[in-house]
Amino acid sequence: MTASQPGPELIVALDRPSLAEALALVDQLGDACQFYKVGLELFTAVGPAAVEAVRDRGADVFLDLKLHDIPATVRGAARRAAALGVRLLTVHASGGTAMVQAAVEGGGGAGQCGILAVTVLTSLDAAALGAAWGREGVRIEADVERLAGLAAAAGAHGVVCAGTEVAAVRDAWPGLVPLVPGLRMPGDASHDQARVVTPAAAVAAGARYLVLGRAVTAAPDPRAAMARVRTSLDGPAPLAA
Repeated sequence: MTASQPGPELIVALDRPSLAEALALVDQLGDACQFYKVGLELFTAVGPAAVEAVRDRGADVFLDLKLHDIPATVRGAARRAAALGVRLLTVHASGGTAMVQAAVEGGGGAGQCGILAVTVLTSLDAAALGAAWGREGVRIEADVERLAGLAAAAGAHGVVCAGTEVAAVRDAWPGLVPLVPGLRMPGDASHDQARVVTPAAAVAAGARYLVLGRAVTAAPDPRAAMARVRTSLDGPAPLAA
């Protein structure tokens, strides 16, 4: 991280089946976290009320819905997200340049709801991606770079990618801001993630936003887990969890 780059922002995933459980985690973390992800599980359960409740507690919201539809529909959804005060919103880069650009327009541009284009899900390895796209010899990094270029052309704020691809994205498209999910502390199980790194490794590669899931939310003491993550960012950065 250079002096000209802002430090990483830590986002805790509120992957909970009810608003009460999500807000219990927010209250437990208190001032240890001021940025939360509202994803498909919670948003499907309670809708915009989840965003409103988190913002009422003074925290920012990353709305991770991974929109993928015709441009007009995505533009409208991004407009509604911006009206809710959402700070970041995800769409799939594979929806195409026109769709991502429509999301950027709906989000209101810089300073309002930042659009992040999802490249390749961190749960996929090369074999799974090749099977999904009907191609052989897939190189995930090359596809991530290609999709990042599409996002840049559409004016997206940034991209979502695995920590293993952040450096390549930064080199190819320095104007894009990377968000990295699927992070694990050293020694943690990878669970359903195929491409994982530690928070420190992601930051060393140039990640701007870090989404923390089970490393914090499944811990017996989430506040202590957040403190461990922050401490790890001051030390050496191993390449893998």
